[in-house]
Amino acid sequence: MIVTIDGPAGSGKSTAARGLSERLKFEFLDTGAMYRCVARAVIQQNIDLTDEQAVVKISQQITIAFSDAKVLLNGEDVSLSIRTPEVTEAASLVAQYPAVRQELVHLQRQAAKDIDIVSEGRDQGTVVFPDAFCKFFLVAVPQERARRRFEELQAQGKTTTLSEILQQIEERDQRDEQRTVAPLKPADDAIEINTSDLTIDEVLNQLEQIVRSRINSTTHEQDSEGNL
Repeated sequence: MIVTIDGPAGSGKSTAARGLSERLKFEFLDTGAMYRCVARAVIQQNIDLTDEQAVVKISQQITIAFSDAKVLLNGEDVSLSIRTPEVTEAASLVAQYPAVRQELVHLQRQAAKDIDIVSEGRDQGTVVFPDAFCKFFLVAVPQERARRRFEELQAQGKTTTLSEILQQIEERDQRDEQRTVAPLKPADDAIEINTSDLTIDEVLNQLEQIVRSRINSTTHEQDSEGNL
């Protein structure tokens, strides 16, 4: 059973996906972290982000794994280092390359094989798992998304300004929505939830209620068919 949660940066999809997976006892797949790992590897090796062939080669050479809530890049714990503004910006750039997306989509589908999973990203319901059991698309106004990101970076001791974060978010939205491959958009059958004025618990309560309702409905239908 696959549940997808898509949305722009700062909409709360990663926190929601992690929390929902815990409530449902599903596995959690952080696909955004995978693109961040590619970006960090590119930066580490001093490769030009505009050199598409070199970036694609890196995406095919690295190993990405998730273990005990940690993100491992070639066996190294990069859970915190992939969250810097530099890596965040670079991740948005490398994600535009079709061959990079193709490589990571393959890895994402392999990771979800034969398990129940909550997967978050920007194209999970449209490209990676178009037949997912339940699809969500989270949104929030840019100012609120910038505030969340600003507070997150402050907690990490990073120096930046709210206006800088807002500008980065707006620029990333534009890139994500206008890219030719897997542009950011909700799937036709996705349920859209605006998280601007909601707490994380309120968001999770909505998501969990919808998923469990569908599970119960599916179970009831299967039971009814079995009794025919």
